[in-house]
Amino acid sequence: MFPEYRDLITKLKTTDHHFQNLFDKHNELDQQIKNKEAHVSEAEIEDLKKQKLALKDELYAILRKASAAA
Repeated sequence: MFPEYRDLITKLKTTDHHFQNLFDKHNELDQQIKNKEAHVSEAEIEDLKKQKLALKDELYAILRKASAAA
């Protein structure tokens, strides 16, 4: 995710608690989706994907703001 921000992600994961929490939640949802895809309804998967996308959008906004400030 966001390979162009790899170094900034590493930095923010150690210096920005909010970013770290969002990043962890995003990865957790990604794993849940992968684990459940074969076992739950499509509606439930779509809900998880929407939650994951919202987190990804928020992470991207933080990355852009931090990148511009650097």
